[in-house]
Amino acid sequence: MKVISTGSKFDIYPDDLKSYDKLPADYYIVRFVEKQGFFLEKYSEFKITDTKIYGIHAQKADKVLDSFADFKRNLGVILSGDKGIGKSLFSRLLGMKAIEKDIPVIIVEAYKEGIGAFLDSIQQEIMVLFDEFDKTFSEKDHGAEAQNSMLSLFDGVASGKKLFVITCNELRGLNDFLVNRPGRFHYHFRFDYPTEEDIRKYLEDALETEYCTEVDKVVNFSKRIALNYDCLRAIAFEINKGLEFSEAIKDLNIVNIEREKFKLCVLCNDGSTLINKRVIMDSFSKESEEFSLYEIGGGYAGSISFCPANLKYDAGTRELYLEEEDVSLDYDDYDLEESENKKKADGLRSRGIKRVVVDRVSENRLHYAV
Repeated sequence: MKVISTGSKFDIYPDDLKSYDKLPADYYIVRFVEKQGFFLEKYSEFKITDTKIYGIHAQKADKVLDSFADFKRNLGVILSGDKGIGKSLFSRLLGMKAIEKDIPVIIVEAYKEGIGAFLDSIQQEIMVLFDEFDKTFSEKDHGAEAQNSMLSLFDGVASGKKLFVITCNELRGLNDFLVNRPGRFHYHFRFDYPTEEDIRKYLEDALETEYCTEVDKVVNFSKRIALNYDCLRAIAFEINKGLEFSEAIKDLNIVNIEREKFKLCVLCNDGSTLINKRVIMDSFSKESEEFSLYEIGGGYAGSISFCPANLKYDAGTRELYLEEEDVSLDYDDYDLEESENKKKADGLRSRGIKRVVVDRVSENRLHYAV
């Protein structure tokens, strides 16, 4: 039996009671029980299961912890981006490196009134991870006070410097007092989908040697459809069972049926180039689609029509492309007479098409606000 007194109050505890001057470096999760209040529980699930870390995660995790060591106040980090593209992996890697530096890691998975004051009472250096903050602290579910109540905690008015890490899928779900506020959240890492090089490295490591012939096929597919690491893991699993990628993809729950954004670049025989930086299409559609074209310097140049399903992949140049026989050109300006439109169309076709390059566009490049 152990007896603990606080003032005139005496509490009885079992013999395995231990006391510490500070929280040991380990993983914890915040729990709450009515009539008992907040407490920490050891959290064994916060581990890195991947044997290899891809991309620039390791360097950026080191950068965060180096900055935290130099800061005289709290340091905040926002991790944003779609699911399955590295936010959780980065937070786990950051947590692992924090533990190595004797910094406990506390995970917050739910909002409860008073949680800010509880975290504030821990007067030592800690890392606090708010997983999917845009959902667990949603203003829609909990009102504006849920996020507003955390501001004084983030600002660090109490003792015990803290590293706050927020993951979110949708930036619009964050309070205006969090985004674009480097005094409160110094870093904002926005994660993009794996690049072609990342995909190749991952598959070359994950696939048995005899199945590495499928890598180019997966890369070709990724030019049309955004693939996250969850997708790549599933693809590698199926291919390693002996399936060709074309067969494996049919049954996997990863095909993005949404229309993706692409950039068209029409290289003409006369040396000129026509572009469209924003083409929204289903790259597997067998129906002909028409898109406007523009001169490099601006101005409507005509239109191009093609069947997206005819897109080809050049493993040498690593490009999706169409050839002259795959497309048709036209010119249609509502302000011009039919004869003038025909003249313009003939002029457009006379340029000749050398090649049409099609690139999938991602607008969520990983960036760092320092």
